[in-house]
Amino acid sequence: MKTGTEKIPYHWFEEIINLAGERIVVVDTEGVILYINSAYCEFLGTTVEKAIGKPVQDVIENTRMHIVAKTGQKELVALQPINGGDMIANRYPLIIDDKLVGAVGTVMFRNPEDWLLYKNKIQHLVEEVNYYKTKAGKNIKSKYYFSNLIGKSPSFTAVKKLAERVSDSQSAVLLLGESGTGKELFASAIHNNSTRASFPFVPINCASIPEHLLESELFGYDEGAFTGAKKGGKKGQFQMANRGTIFLDEIGDMPLAMQSKLLRVLQEREILPVGAQKSIPVDVRIIAATHRDLESMVEEGTFRQDLYYRLNVIKIEIPPLRDRRGDIELISINLLEKLERKFYRKGLKLSTEVIERLNQHKWQGNIRELENVLERSINVLDGNTIELIHLPLYLRDIETGSVPKNSKVEESINMTDIPIKSLKETLAQVEKQAIQNALSITNGNKQEAARLLEIGKTRFYEKCKIYDIN
Repeated sequence: MKTGTEKIPYHWFEEIINLAGERIVVVDTEGVILYINSAYCEFLGTTVEKAIGKPVQDVIENTRMHIVAKTGQKELVALQPINGGDMIANRYPLIIDDKLVGAVGTVMFRNPEDWLLYKNKIQHLVEEVNYYKTKAGKNIKSKYYFSNLIGKSPSFTAVKKLAERVSDSQSAVLLLGESGTGKELFASAIHNNSTRASFPFVPINCASIPEHLLESELFGYDEGAFTGAKKGGKKGQFQMANRGTIFLDEIGDMPLAMQSKLLRVLQEREILPVGAQKSIPVDVRIIAATHRDLESMVEEGTFRQDLYYRLNVIKIEIPPLRDRRGDIELISINLLEKLERKFYRKGLKLSTEVIERLNQHKWQGNIRELENVLERSINVLDGNTIELIHLPLYLRDIETGSVPKNSKVEESINMTDIPIKSLKETLAQVEKQAIQNALSITNGNKQEAARLLEIGKTRFYEKCKIYDIN
């Protein structure tokens, strides 16, 4: 009687392996290639004859086959960078008669096109996982009160009083202001000063949620609404915020299709989960915020006029930090107290020169930039007083700054010692520094950095690639 393997000619196996979409390599305990199929060689740009007998690390980029052949520990579903892309690798120890004799490795996908097709199919799932990972564990309680809003300048005091006055209203609030001015702090304080304070405060960043997830995130979904929908369905953020407040940050980035659905919620006070047949009533106060010019967007047709009027019942414009000169020292002291807890330090102070310099700066990144500057300064501080030399280069005068002895900060540069470069090289150096400063101010947010530099997002990404800035 013939066995199954005897029915299949031996020379068929090579073709079967290739058609199965697997690239296979076999190595001995020293990591020398004993076998590799032609599909793998074709992808690597070599031939079977050239590969066999060579150390595997000389043939396959970023391989770990020689390691598995020595340790005997399998490595499954591992990402392996090859030819500019990430492949999925499985590596198995090869054990014959209870003895480790080498290793077998497989890499999925026959060519980069197959990988791209697979990647596109799972991209939505990857985005959803990443979104919920960053969101997981967030508390829906409001953390900030009006006492946390620091400032005595007339412009800020007037805005703070207006926000306190309208806290008990049930009307929608629209917070306008540049990025980093504290819009979420205002929204949180309004909620905590309202009759809804004992109920949830749910912040949503409309710009951070992938467009195809936004509807199900806001309104939830019913069981079976789509492939992969959770059994029993899922509550949306509007239901989570019932009887409380929902804060829609970056409302100007909401797609037009979602704007019409949000308008219906405001008008009807009910939501329709994805895949549901019946609407659910909700009692939610909406506070929206944006740094965009919504009136211009209405004129351009990128923001619905009827939604704008629904949101713009109470408009509060938060002034940028550069218009609050008298508040910069107060805010800095408050931020230092916060940073003292983070760094386990006590008695941190600002020198008179530093206070003067902070007051002179334009603060395009507002309070977020100020906090970033102070945190950077503490990281290079030996004593308790922040001096000019501890500030980032773009804030201090290099020519007049003196370096204290034993400081962690690099010595000031003598400009006369710098060799003259071509104008093109000099401009490139300045451009790279400007991009790095902008990313530092925005904590790595490339969209915000592009806005600060007043260039398009596409151009900004191109510049980052040119200067190898991640």
